[in-house]
Amino acid sequence: MAVNLQKGQKISLEKEAGGALSRVTMGLGWDVAKSKGFFGFGGGAGQPVDLDASVVMFDESNRPVDVVWFRQLKSKDGSIVHTGDNRTGAGDGDDEQIIVDLRSVPPGVKSLVFTVNSFTGQNFSTVENAFCRIFDTNNGKEIARYDLSVQGSHTAQIMAKLYRHNGEWKMHAIGENGSGRTFDDLMPLMTPHL
Repeated sequence: MAVNLQKGQKISLEKEAGGALSRVTMGLGWDVAKSKGFFGFGGGAGQPVDLDASVVMFDESNRPVDVVWFRQLKSKDGSIVHTGDNRTGAGDGDDEQIIVDLRSVPPGVKSLVFTVNSFTGQNFSTVENAFCRIFDTNNGKEIARYDLSVQGSHTAQIMAKLYRHNGEWKMHAIGENGSGRTFDDLMPLMTPHL
């Protein structure tokens, strides 16, 4: 059964998955918050919200070496692939996915930091049912889930970090709110979490 992560919690991916992992997928999902309308009646779905999942690859010296996002759907080394941009949050399940081949991530890469940004600039008060989850790509088994639905005036969040520790991959649920339309705006906030 998947772990429901709390902010700041760290887990071993392999321990939670029950064995060795070769490929994992980070899924991001969200819905547009329903508007209340006049006296709470007649409201419907709000304006589409374009949330974007990104992952920044950091080396042992905490320097960024590559990024995968909607403008670069594959890492230069081919170990990470973004499945494409969802601009509305419509539909059930994951709205965006980033697939990581853990065996192919270069040895010099120490951590992968996953972010979410509102490219359209709406803050998270316009979003509900937001989550990120990580699952075993090979069998679809969910390993961990982290609720991102803390509504507020922020337009971005550092979701989580996958990192190598003593030869195994671990996950840290970060959940730090920030502002910005792309991962680049969050780079100063990422540094303390590396």
